[in-house]
Amino acid sequence: MSEFVRNVRLWLEPERVRDQGTTPDYRFSLANERTFLAWLRTALALIGGGFAVDQFLPHLRWAWRVALALALLGAGVLCALRAVHHWMRCEQAMRRGDDLPVSRFPAVLSLLVAVVAVVMVVVVLAGWAG
Repeated sequence: MSEFVRNVRLWLEPERVRDQGTTPDYRFSLANERTFLAWLRTALALIGGGFAVDQFLPHLRWAWRVALALALLGAGVLCALRAVHHWMRCEQAMRRGDDLPVSRFPAVLSLLVAVVAVVMVVVVLAGWAG
């Protein structure tokens, strides 16, 4: 079974993470949880932005509006899934005394949001009507 599949199982049964290593200082676990919640807030903001683009920019061509909305909604879904995955990986690393996992996801998400923002600025300024 791959590591990813094992981690997905732990998402739904987080008490099983206690089988690994020793219990870390609770402050680190709470900090990990706060980071997880920050990622979820980011996911909710992206999802809200996707709905806002679809609902509040009706003058845009349908294809542009849907493409921008889907990009934001997709980023929100990925962000939410990545949040729980990263939370579990960090919890495991702390229990085992390993280095915390690194990720390219924040950079990829930042680039995606920047690209969507630039496209939105161009589309809105150009006033491409449907």
